[in-house]
Amino acid sequence: MAEQAIRIYETGGPEVMRYEEVELPPPGRGEVRIRITAIGLNFRDTYERTGLYAVELPATLGAEAAGVVTELGEGVTGLAPGDRVAYATGPLGAYATGQNVPADCLVPVPDDVTDEAAAAVLLKGLTVWYLLRRTYPVQAGETVLFHAAAGGVGLIAGQWLRHLGVRAIGTVGSDDKAELAVENGYRETILYRSVDVAERVRELTGGAGVPVVYDSVGAQTFETSLDCLRPRGLMVSFGNSSGPVTGVSLGILAAKGSLFVTRPTLGHYVAERDELLSAAAELFGLVGSGVIDPNIGQRFPLASAADAHRALESRGTTGSTVLLP
Repeated sequence: MAEQAIRIYETGGPEVMRYEEVELPPPGRGEVRIRITAIGLNFRDTYERTGLYAVELPATLGAEAAGVVTELGEGVTGLAPGDRVAYATGPLGAYATGQNVPADCLVPVPDDVTDEAAAAVLLKGLTVWYLLRRTYPVQAGETVLFHAAAGGVGLIAGQWLRHLGVRAIGTVGSDDKAELAVENGYRETILYRSVDVAERVRELTGGAGVPVVYDSVGAQTFETSLDCLRPRGLMVSFGNSSGPVTGVSLGILAAKGSLFVTRPTLGHYVAERDELLSAAAELFGLVGSGVIDPNIGQRFPLASAADAHRALESRGTTGSTVLLP
């Protein structure tokens, strides 16, 4: 059966993305065919397009979507045609009108969560879940620093941190983004282009520093993040929007206070099916109750995915972005 998809045959800029017809075979054993209704746009998509994250070419981009089950492969149980589902931990191929997906990576979408919301929030929300609930389980009354507070992950984190009673400080690039971050749960914001972030964090914490920094920016902010930590604090580096962190001397960690650094990924936190279902249920429960708003700031037609990538990489987006087949 023919579907439309965004494919790449070489790595590079947004111009390498092609919108074309592809032939999709019937779902194999353990797979489910999905009619995709909404697709989540994420920074990792740009890493795969540029080659920072290696993918086998040619490839259909995207790993997060919501849709409706249309066909079951052999051996699949617990699902039926017509079921609403979402996925963010499966194989590449979500930039399409349809995809065959392993059944064990699908999560049910509740009636009170729309397809667009599910596609916009699942990967980012699961990322926030493992950061706040597993990598460093935050406690009410703590103060934490979260970089890129007005981004898709950052806004969900601000809302979740507010819900948990945590004082969140967020870095942003403009006054408009500062206002958006505060609306979404941040107590204070720091304009990183004009303010010394580490100095301001020390001021806001009475000189103590924070117990944890969540940093998806990477190379540009790594040492600044370390300078924001209290002794024995944890630096959580979970992204590379400014490029990967390289050439780090471990001695820096000792000099700055016997610090800890981790580079986690979602896959290691939801590798077990039960944990994936539990995490998604907690996330969708907060979305359905209104605690978490996916903040869909942009919608692009699937055929215009290259424009969506350009907007994302230029930091011209706020909140989440969805692609619509």
